[in-house]
Amino acid sequence: MGTYDAMQVCLNGHQITDSYYKNPEFRSKHCDQCGAETIIECPKCGEPIRGKYHIERVANLRSTPVPEFCHKCGEPYPWVGKKLKEQKNRMENPIERMILLCTRFHLVANQLKKRYKNRPTLEISDEYDVQDLLHSLLKIFFDDIRPEEWTPSYAGKSSRMDFLIKKEQIIIEVKKTRDKLGEKEIGDQLLIDIARYQKHPDCKILFCFVYDPEAKINNPRGMETDLSHEINGLKIIVYISPKIS
Repeated sequence: MGTYDAMQVCLNGHQITDSYYKNPEFRSKHCDQCGAETIIECPKCGEPIRGKYHIERVANLRSTPVPEFCHKCGEPYPWVGKKLKEQKNRMENPIERMILLCTRFHLVANQLKKRYKNRPTLEISDEYDVQDLLHSLLKIFFDDIRPEEWTPSYAGKSSRMDFLIKKEQIIIEVKKTRDKLGEKEIGDQLLIDIARYQKHPDCKILFCFVYDPEAKINNPRGMETDLSHEINGLKIIVYISPKIS
């Protein structure tokens, strides 16, 4: 039979060592990742945090995962509440919500094809289909979604945006790659959109969603980096999904 060592963990959940007693040289009063104080026992009941399980003459090279709850009293450790709070704060951020929807968009589009007994479904074949599905997904997080609002005149012309999320002051532009609408063409269109929306009074964030299921954009992360910036108080975010390449 073996015995459990104690684990030393910082208050933000970073493991310092899972062999507090066997390897005292790894102990630390503060975390080298975030500087937070460290603990080796449950603040509620004083039970040591379970670390590595040592068996005499048997090497155990696997790292022990940081637990979320005390095995004795069942109370959550301090880092659990912090993680939940961070997750909640992220999900209350409208940009994080948009990124989540766009990240899962391709999975949702593929799932829609798998209907019972091949019943009719939404096939994502062009930009309008992308708009329809995204509009439905936006309703998960946002209430006031206004499709096809007029944009201010730019270069003597006015056009329609795809969506305006009024309260959050987000304008969403949707693009879908296809034959003869690849990386260069999409990039040129987005540059025109960015110039146009700088004049819109309700636009604080321009979120450009590019759906690229056939991987026509060779370097999606590079394109996102090159086009995402802030100019004259307008925050521009370009998000490409899926990132196959």
